[in-house]
Amino acid sequence: MTASTDSVSHNHSKGTVLLIEFALAMGGFAIGTGEFTIMGLMPNMAQDLAITEPQVGHVISAYALGVVVGAPLLAIIGARFMRRKLLIALMGFFALGNLASALAPGYESLMIYRFIAGLPHGAYFGVAALVAASLVPVNQRAKAVSRVMLGLTFAMLVGNPLATWLGQLMDWRYAFGFVGSIAVLTMLLVFLFLPVNKDEPRSNPIKELKSFNRPQVWLALAIGSIGFAGMFCVFSYLAPTLLEVTKVSKGWIPFALAAFGMGGIVGNLAGGWLFDRLKFKAVGWILIWSTAVLMLYPLASGAIWSMLIASFAIGTMVALATPLQTHLMDIAGDAQTLAAASNHAAFNIANALGPWLGGIAITAGLGWTSTGYVGAAMAVAGLLVFLIAWKQQRGGQQPEESMSVAGEQRA
Repeated sequence: MTASTDSVSHNHSKGTVLLIEFALAMGGFAIGTGEFTIMGLMPNMAQDLAITEPQVGHVISAYALGVVVGAPLLAIIGARFMRRKLLIALMGFFALGNLASALAPGYESLMIYRFIAGLPHGAYFGVAALVAASLVPVNQRAKAVSRVMLGLTFAMLVGNPLATWLGQLMDWRYAFGFVGSIAVLTMLLVFLFLPVNKDEPRSNPIKELKSFNRPQVWLALAIGSIGFAGMFCVFSYLAPTLLEVTKVSKGWIPFALAAFGMGGIVGNLAGGWLFDRLKFKAVGWILIWSTAVLMLYPLASGAIWSMLIASFAIGTMVALATPLQTHLMDIAGDAQTLAAASNHAAFNIANALGPWLGGIAITAGLGWTSTGYVGAAMAVAGLLVFLIAWKQQRGGQQPEESMSVAGEQRA
């Protein structure tokens, strides 16, 4: 880590740090609820908009592509801004995008508004991760980042099922209105709890771009883009799979989403714990676990009890997020903001790729559960990229441990 990301480590009490992390996590809760809401309401939206479920999957992909475009672009534009102001502005942008989605008159306009809503996603998480890492000692960064990411996983446990229930009870548009209101609350919390740090060093966009162009950075982003696509491939079509294959009523969908969210919380905490102990090797073990879980998913589709267990297991794949985020902080050099934001762009390439590939398999007549096998293939591909990155790192590039120590000395 650079000095800039550790510049306020000892300036706040534990209580203040927790309040800051809570405010940042609330933004993750808003983003996670907005990102995953469509998965639970896919049948409702398809019926209301007179389109197919795979076409609703394209709406998910539109949001993900917005993240991919917005993450590096807004990270570069916002590099010279104070982090507090940037976080508030990004969350305001996200609120407007979701409120516009709630008012979208049709399918085409909804696609556009979801793309717009996705633009600030990656930059917000990237800046939030840097702020969280700056509040704690170097050897506790992964845990701090995972605590902020708890907002995203709690969105899977509470926000997404709640938004799904709200959409089923009233209309899917109310779910996006709910997300917009959480985003406005986040703006207020960040304003109240995150103090202005006048001594905060500003990033240099040119230096960030130069430092970003490293093979290890690109390989780490490729792991997230490919290896994480399997989770989205299955999760995006979980609701219609429950209805069409498991043959349960739509009232079970929020319970399956809650099981997924519980798995996400366990996975998020486990990912931070694993990285603090295994460093980059944690990524490989998580991808092996992901492959096994995805291969078993189609076998669980016959009964609701096994689908709830499978949903929990798929949720644990979220463990990949924190290790990759922290690994990028270790290898990005002066490109801290850009790399942190781009990590979420990578995950949303996965969010676009997963539903798209799953939709192709379903449209080809392979069945709803084929998403498990497609997802497992993506996890294996991500593992192959990891092995390339691991071989390069072991073959002479500076080890992460040394880089972390160097960063601690600079700080």
